[in-house]
Amino acid sequence: MRAERVFAYGAATGLLGDLLLGDPRRGHPVAAFGRAAAAVERVLYRDHRGRGALHTAVCAGGAVALGALAARAVRRSPAASVALTAAATWSVVGGTSLAREAGTIGRALEDGDVEAARARLPHLCGRDPQALDADGIARAVVESVAENTSDAVVGALVWGALGGVPGLLGFRAVNTLDAMVGHKSPRYRRFGWASARLDDLAGWPGARLTAVLAALAGPDPRGAVRAWRADAHRHPSPNAGPVEASFAGALGVRLGGTLSYGGRVEHRPVLNLQGRAVAPHDIGRAVRLSRRVSWLALGVCAGARLFRKGRKA
Repeated sequence: MRAERVFAYGAATGLLGDLLLGDPRRGHPVAAFGRAAAAVERVLYRDHRGRGALHTAVCAGGAVALGALAARAVRRSPAASVALTAAATWSVVGGTSLAREAGTIGRALEDGDVEAARARLPHLCGRDPQALDADGIARAVVESVAENTSDAVVGALVWGALGGVPGLLGFRAVNTLDAMVGHKSPRYRRFGWASARLDDLAGWPGARLTAVLAALAGPDPRGAVRAWRADAHRHPSPNAGPVEASFAGALGVRLGGTLSYGGRVEHRPVLNLQGRAVAPHDIGRAVRLSRRVSWLALGVCAGARLFRKGRKA
């Protein structure tokens, strides 16, 4: 079986596994990687960019090497290769867990239980829940659904199409490192610089594909394109900007504005200013759009591999 079919069958099986099963309750491979990266950090940490770059190279390179060795070990067996790709896809994508967490918060808000929604929000994003009212929580959830559609699903599929199992594992490793050390705290401003920049590079193609597919699959394609063109560049993140702007325009809502992380207040530009404020029922709309985007991304990535192989033949 050719490599492009291995990816198509394996990625589809893995994405279906995520839909039916969600993340494993115990022994999640991403959590295991996080523990290993933290152990490497304890050995290498210095408040220095060079040490941070070495940490990134060891951790991300190790994940890629592990994927390459596993793929090489099963390369003579098409069934085993498909199974490995499916397992890798299932372990690195997180669409179902994202939808479940968002849905739990959305139901609490619709029931008027703001305290329950606040208690659950840290499971989804790093905002300060006590600083948010019901509408602010709903906006934070929609923004997280949009951004994580790219980070937790589409980006992984893009790199899986480009690099197979090593690409899948490498992308998730880079994304996890950014979440661990890529923020601008005093400890990680220099040490985490390499992880943050590498995550920006790795996330670039997936973020643009996510924005395109959100425009195509959303209820207002023109609004999505308009918001993307007008507002994406104003977002401080080069990848979250296109994704959040496209989701905002597609759903007809406003995203961005004032937010708080760890007691630090940020005033971000508003995306899709002409949209309305986010309401709790928009969480379900965002989740449904995220699912459509995820399955379309699988089709695009698998189709691109098959088309590329056909052109070479």
